[in-house]
Amino acid sequence: MRRRWCRQQQAEERGAMRCCAAGPWPHSALTTLLLTGEISNDPITFNTNLMGYPDRPGWLRYIQRTPYSDGVLYGSPTVENVGKPTIIEITAYNRRTFETARHNLIINIMSAEDFPLPYQAEFFIRNMNVEEMLASEVLGDFLGAVKNVWQPERLNAINITSALDRGGRVPLPINDMKEGVYVMVGADVPFSSCLREVENPQNQLRCSQEMEPVITCDKKFRTQFHIDWCKISLVDNTKQVSTFQEVIRGEGILPDGGEYKPPSDTLKSRDYYSDFLITLAVPSAIALVLFLILAYIMCCRREGVEKRNMQTPDIQLVHHSAIQKSTKELRDMSKNREIAWPLSTLPVFHPVTGEIVPALHTDSYDNTSMPLMQTQQNLPHQTQIPQQQSAGKWYS
Repeated sequence: MRRRWCRQQQAEERGAMRCCAAGPWPHSALTTLLLTGEISNDPITFNTNLMGYPDRPGWLRYIQRTPYSDGVLYGSPTVENVGKPTIIEITAYNRRTFETARHNLIINIMSAEDFPLPYQAEFFIRNMNVEEMLASEVLGDFLGAVKNVWQPERLNAINITSALDRGGRVPLPINDMKEGVYVMVGADVPFSSCLREVENPQNQLRCSQEMEPVITCDKKFRTQFHIDWCKISLVDNTKQVSTFQEVIRGEGILPDGGEYKPPSDTLKSRDYYSDFLITLAVPSAIALVLFLILAYIMCCRREGVEKRNMQTPDIQLVHHSAIQKSTKELRDMSKNREIAWPLSTLPVFHPVTGEIVPALHTDSYDNTSMPLMQTQQNLPHQTQIPQQQSAGKWYS
């Protein structure tokens, strides 16, 4: 599988320089590595890590938007990494053919104290993503615009950071909005008057009101780069600010007690028997005494049935015994008696004819269709009783 593994980009004084060798890199310079896939348009993803470790060094970052885009390693090494060779393992995965390949990149970092850049300015570019800014052509154009404004003898890109790494929000996927990128550049001459314009009171007031400041040199960047001048940061390392503060003794500050003497390494043995008695034995003994007292009250101090009968009057005991005996006799009688049929199920006699009317049994009549109370028309063998006529005239 044909691959183009690396394209190292260093922003130097004359612009962007490309090379494919793992050579020494100054720790103050911006280091970028571009990982690309095959010449064909295969989806390829890259995995990068420090040899012997699961992740990359803390100063090195990696980004790849999609399997069809290039992977970019970028970062700025610190002074602690000077003189230490850094071996990065790069593993490529072809998502179409499932092929894998591995390549080791050796980074040698040198000190940049021979080329100091005491004046540093950080710009926030709103219309760029970090991988777009790391391209050599785009970074070269930006450094050229800064050089025209600043007019330094040496100019170098020190650090490039995505706005998301600074706590920025992910932009909405509308109107081709970008994440934004912070670019820090260093030079060997003081800041120009154009860069100092952002520090005047008028522009500071406009920034506090979320308005665009008036910068005369903004037109030199506006054609390609939209800079947020309210977020520009100017650092002058030539002014050494002393951080030492003399301690003034007063209230709340203890006097000097001399040199601290730590405890000896040999610790004396300690007897924990007394602690055991206090924490376990004493509470257990108190709980046992309380249990015995409660058991004596509940078991040994009960009155019982005999003592209750002795304290009850005889007449009351006789009444209670008689009631109990009668109740038991009634219960025994109720168990032995025959259950009588309800009156509604017994045969009845007709009051006039004397005939026996059969009872309404469930086996011969449908109770569900019969009313609860029968009317005179529904009763069988019903005799009509003549009604008494009132005296009076009859009309035809």
